[in-house]
Amino acid sequence: MAVFPSTAAAEAEGRIRKPRTKAGRDGAARGPNSRTQKAAYVFIAPIGLGFLVFYIWPMLQTFGYSFTDFGPFGGNTWIGGDNYARVLQDVTVWRAIGNTLLYGAIGLLTLPLSIAVAALLNRRGLRGVGVYRALYFIPFVTLPVAVGLVWNWLYNGNFGLLNEVLSWFGMSRHFWASDPSTALWAIGLVAVWQSVGYYLIIFIAGIKGIPQDYYEAAELDGAGPVRRFFSITLPLLSPSIFFAAVICVINSLQMFDLIYVMMSPTNPALGSTQSVVSLFYQWAFQQNNQGAAAALAFLLMLLTAALTFLQFRLQKRWVHYA
Repeated sequence: MAVFPSTAAAEAEGRIRKPRTKAGRDGAARGPNSRTQKAAYVFIAPIGLGFLVFYIWPMLQTFGYSFTDFGPFGGNTWIGGDNYARVLQDVTVWRAIGNTLLYGAIGLLTLPLSIAVAALLNRRGLRGVGVYRALYFIPFVTLPVAVGLVWNWLYNGNFGLLNEVLSWFGMSRHFWASDPSTALWAIGLVAVWQSVGYYLIIFIAGIKGIPQDYYEAAELDGAGPVRRFFSITLPLLSPSIFFAAVICVINSLQMFDLIYVMMSPTNPALGSTQSVVSLFYQWAFQQNNQGAAAALAFLLMLLTAALTFLQFRLQKRWVHYA
């Protein structure tokens, strides 16, 4: 029974609010969550600053330079959209875009190869798995210059190892890196060979994250290794496959180093293997046409963003998140 009925009635009607304690008033502002957020911002600040300085600002500068014309001794003048008009009307640009998309398609062949090797290395009872992983990963950490030089020797039409092996079967010698019909595929094969180890690590980690109960239940039901691979491994590995596909396409669109090392300026197959990035290098640093090169780089960024957006849209149809 309340001592002051009028006060109790007022509280019941909500006309008088009870004073909150200091902890209640300041708990949301001074609680551990707020301190954690502030600490997180402090740790993120250096990375965010570096991202702004080394990524966002150069991108904005490149976009601004794409509307200018650089003089032979420095300085630039505003010319509007003339650089974009030149880029879109240049036949060499469209050929480079086609080559770049073909490099992307060839690069995607790395994924099924890496998945197959990862599945084989995850077999129970297999010995020396660490050695196999290291051997597959070594090409990825090897300098692209060294990789290109070695494969140029392998592809050599006069004394290359590849032609020597093919001659054992009665096949004629071929200049793989100098023939316009085979040079692009030869470079794409080197890129696939070099990047298998990287995606192999991703898929091995993804397979190890799949619960073994699924495999044991499927084995009890009579499912063989092939059936378990296609019914369990591939569906549950789809998030890792999606991530690897996005990274693979982005890396393939930036193909440059192998082309620069394996294709000399006098190589007759240079035009058939030139990517957008290698054409950008030629315009910007060899022809000093930096305005058009900036426009080309910005268009490549738009192409990369469009393909990445398309992949994110399509992933809803085949990626299965547990």
